[in-house]
Amino acid sequence: MNQTHKLSLAVAGALLVAACSSAAPTDAAQKSPEVYPVMKTEAEWKKQLNDIQYHVLREKGTERAFTGQYWNNKHEGVYHCAGCNQPLYASKDKFKSGTGWPSYTRPIDDKAVKIETDTSFGMVREELLCSRCGGHLGHRFPDGPPPTGQRHCINSASLVFVPAQHDGADPANPDDKAAKK
Repeated sequence: MNQTHKLSLAVAGALLVAACSSAAPTDAAQKSPEVYPVMKTEAEWKKQLNDIQYHVLREKGTERAFTGQYWNNKHEGVYHCAGCNQPLYASKDKFKSGTGWPSYTRPIDDKAVKIETDTSFGMVREELLCSRCGGHLGHRFPDGPPPTGQRHCINSASLVFVPAQHDGADPANPDDKAAKK
């Protein structure tokens, strides 16, 4: 390769770098911050949440496996977002995944959980966020049991468990005497 050709390639490369660096920002850079029904300042979140809740929900952290308070919870009830109290997962959809985090086959309502692509740590995963406050919950994987085949792997720190109320009444049966208490 002669000197003139090398110089032409060097100039072309420099022009390409200059053009790329002065080009319009990427879509990610242009994307405005998400707006959620529940919005708070970082100071307000820090005041409301404990350290691990803040780390998980607001900084997209992960608690260590087998350390969260709900990974082995077997009680009936509903798991709510620790940030905004939105109902997220029902105990009937919880299963033992062996991963050390609470795992569910599906959210209580598809609209309760928002899914975004997470490319952190050199992986491509589906990140799960609370649709009401944008809090990071965990990730979704395609290795769960029927009926969905999905595993919603959720940090306990992002949840608050509300136990089911059992008084013996059948609220679906209006003739049930216990239901009229």
